[in-house]
Amino acid sequence: MAILPLVMMDNPVLHRKAKRVRNIDKSIQKLIDDLIETMHHIGDAAGLAAPQVGVPLQVAVIELPGEDLITLINPEIVKRAGEREVMEGCLSLPGYRGEIKRSDMLTVKGRDRNGKQIRIKADGLLAQALEHEIDHLNGVVYLDHLESRDKLYEIEPEEEDEASHI
Repeated sequence: MAILPLVMMDNPVLHRKAKRVRNIDKSIQKLIDDLIETMHHIGDAAGLAAPQVGVPLQVAVIELPGEDLITLINPEIVKRAGEREVMEGCLSLPGYRGEIKRSDMLTVKGRDRNGKQIRIKADGLLAQALEHEIDHLNGVVYLDHLESRDKLYEIEPEEEDEASHI
């Protein structure tokens, strides 16, 4: 396992749709392990998508405090309901938060690290994290959801330490 360097918002890999994983082989298992180790190393990260470490594949991991780790391969949002405003940040744009709209509830389908079909119904922070990471896999970053740049806020380093990154 390895801690991988994060790519920043100006990297083109974050703005292109990632490729679907066709075969869950040893290289994909290693990528998943590296994503998990990288996310844990960061400490306050709620999720991490492969494009955030420069790998254009549809793989993401999510782990909310007190919850089980979720591994997603080729995930798709199949149902959305409601809308709410949230303050969101991203590991690929440290020092900023933006006010955007996210779904209240959503249903996601995909595969786990063993290739088993999974379906997740989520609300609250889990729905937000799923939507954020799946956006990364589709070449969308949270800045793309801003109504205007006036909704982007620079935060102080001590505030960032206390805030969770999705």
